[in-house]
Amino acid sequence: MLLTITMNPSIDISYPLEKFQLDTVNRVTDTRKTAGGKGLNVTRVLKQLSTEVTASGLIGGFLGRQIQSQLEAEKINHAFSQIEGETRNCIAILHEGKQTEILESGPTISQGEAQNFLNNFTELVKRSSMISFSGSLPAGLPTDFYHQMLEICQQKNKKVVLDCSGKALEAVLAGSAKPFVIKPNLEELAAILNCSVEIDDLKEVLQTEKFSGVEWIVVSLGSQGAFAKHDEKFYRVNIPKIEVVNPVGSGDATVAGLLYALDQEKEDQEVLKIANTLGMLNAQENLTGHVNMDNFEMIKNQINVAPV
Repeated sequence: MLLTITMNPSIDISYPLEKFQLDTVNRVTDTRKTAGGKGLNVTRVLKQLSTEVTASGLIGGFLGRQIQSQLEAEKINHAFSQIEGETRNCIAILHEGKQTEILESGPTISQGEAQNFLNNFTELVKRSSMISFSGSLPAGLPTDFYHQMLEICQQKNKKVVLDCSGKALEAVLAGSAKPFVIKPNLEELAAILNCSVEIDDLKEVLQTEKFSGVEWIVVSLGSQGAFAKHDEKFYRVNIPKIEVVNPVGSGDATVAGLLYALDQEKEDQEVLKIANTLGMLNAQENLTGHVNMDNFEMIKNQINVAPV
């Protein structure tokens, strides 16, 4: 079983408007409300790969129950820890080719709720072959909470794909328990290193002491593909041009591909092809966290992974 963790999930609300007008009424006729959060996007893609997967994290209140109901309707297994606070809403206003987001910070987690989650998480890890952690930490949790979770995974000899940024990622990189994979983009790398990072710098940058102990580093380059380091080997991933419908969640689909392919112990080039194919398939769909597997082989065959 694969396990996905979303510590700060949401109900994602999409408001498409031809024109967004400030300081007046905007009426929306086509509203979409979905169980959201980076880890849940990962989960949906894994489900479409016919993989046994369980979603976990923290949920609470009416919106938390909505998330559970949606996952059950999609026949996705879940094992969330309950909290007193209300799960958040995240609103995206789609207007004139732009996207304006209004993101609630979410509930504040108590020390008791955090410990209860860690107890439940430990039991889930025992039954899992690999795990992913995705997204931000909610208020109330310490910055090193992902590192605490990694220590549990290390004790159980389980590998983790980590997709987070900022202080949570910095705390992980400074800790003793390391993820198997991290998936930053150039902007996130620059923030970690406190300097600008260009594509030509990546081979040197990824060999710095900061990333010691992380076996796989996959750097997302958007439409330019990816750059990857596995142990002492480096790869440049070149992808074909596609018509992008909705890029939101493509990084999460890539994480799903990494989790899926690494769990099956695929060769390096195959891991990177599968992951990037799923990211591109997500970008071709309106719905976040959805892929059309009918196009999988066609896209995958156009991806080139070259050692550098």
